[in-house]
Amino acid sequence: MWWHSLLGGMSAGGVAWIVFGFVGQIMFTMRFITQWLASEKAKRTVVPLSFWIYSILGSVVLSIYAIYRKDPVFILGQLPSVFIYCRNIILERRNNVASAAEVKTMDS
Repeated sequence: MWWHSLLGGMSAGGVAWIVFGFVGQIMFTMRFITQWLASEKAKRTVVPLSFWIYSILGSVVLSIYAIYRKDPVFILGQLPSVFIYCRNIILERRNNVASAAEVKTMDS
């Protein structure tokens, strides 16, 4: 079969890791798709919460994959990003709470 020669006779475990890595890459790619669709819908640049969630999920999976592969370049490229994405969600939630409180105060 063509895939057997493509994967070089890799073990089932090795193939599972490749699939795991691709799942992470797909999750990471979904962040761009959701951001693009949200921006098209709003007719302006929008960064929805789902962008950050996909970013975290994709980076976590890709970080695990990079650690398994013992690839320091890949690890350094992915792992620190998880913390930045989490921080962006925290900042966004604080902003939403503050905005809601401001609106509530204005309505009173």
